[in-house]
Amino acid sequence: MALLASGLQSERQFPHVKILAGMFSIAPANKDHHPAIRCAVGIFVPLITLVVLGRLDLAIFASFGAFAGIYGRGEPHGTRFVLQLRAGLLMLLVILLATLTARLGPAIGLDQMAIAWLLVLTTTLVAGACSVAISLLRLRPAGSLFHIFAFAAIASVPHQPPAWQAMLVAVLTTILSLVIGFSSRVLPSHRTPWVPPARIRRTADERRAAWLEGLGYLVAAGLAGSLATLAGQRLGFGHAYWAMVAAVVPLVGHSTVHRVRRGVQRIIGTVLGLALLAAILLIGLTPWQTVLVIALCQFGAELFIARQYVLAQLFVTPLALISTLLVVPSSPTILLRDRIIETVIGAAVGVAVVLAPALWRRQRV
Repeated sequence: MALLASGLQSERQFPHVKILAGMFSIAPANKDHHPAIRCAVGIFVPLITLVVLGRLDLAIFASFGAFAGIYGRGEPHGTRFVLQLRAGLLMLLVILLATLTARLGPAIGLDQMAIAWLLVLTTTLVAGACSVAISLLRLRPAGSLFHIFAFAAIASVPHQPPAWQAMLVAVLTTILSLVIGFSSRVLPSHRTPWVPPARIRRTADERRAAWLEGLGYLVAAGLAGSLATLAGQRLGFGHAYWAMVAAVVPLVGHSTVHRVRRGVQRIIGTVLGLALLAAILLIGLTPWQTVLVIALCQFGAELFIARQYVLAQLFVTPLALISTLLVVPSSPTILLRDRIIETVIGAAVGVAVVLAPALWRRQRV
């Protein structure tokens, strides 16, 4: 008992011990390979189809259309279908807005610097709005991280394919993800009741919490994007939206300690993921091999995302960058450099936003 009391007192006195204690722990498995397989197939089939058709310029739209399969991972088939349908429709709206935004800057004659700031502004608005939408729709994973990534990545593509082709690919991929989501019902051993989720009844407190959470996403994404854009213009690096994505990672969590831990894990996992990516790039992959690697990384990310965030980032980092290289070829060295710089900036901003309310309350006491 004395040892236990001493340990609890040490944890209160040194909160960093608590942060480090759970940094590399791993939760027990909970049939995580099932959603991992669904997500891997959901992204592999459309991408390999585009490779065969010679239309890799549409790959980014297929990649984000497949994100519908991430939602409702542990739910019965009926509930999963409704949740994935909601998530898919929201993502399709984001993709449509991104394709329109990509055309807006050049259409009104903005220069590259102005376009960069337009991207920060519009992505910030998407971050806040989608966070509120996800919360009110009660979707999991929570937050607007995927929507920030999708919107900014698509809006950053310099040479946009025809909008109708882009949306057609996104819609078809979303439909495929929905089909894959309930396909296991053909197996009696995996069949679950086809019951839709309960009707959403939002209390006043829930609505208030959703708007406050959206404000947090708005502040974190906007601040990280602004700092990354300013620094990038001075020091010569780009992809400011990666900082915006990293900034909202710490905002998801049930406690301040958990949120700070996620920010640190994001940085550690990114560094390890970049090492894995460097090894992959040395091989020199063909397009179909690249698609296979993307599917494997998607499988690994979904396998560990709910159990160990560092391990998940080991797969998420090469997944994101290889997908970028597939659509917009560029120097891998520059991408590696930009990724780590933007991640550090974003994670630091996200942790600061998490800690700011507690520090403010302490100052007022």
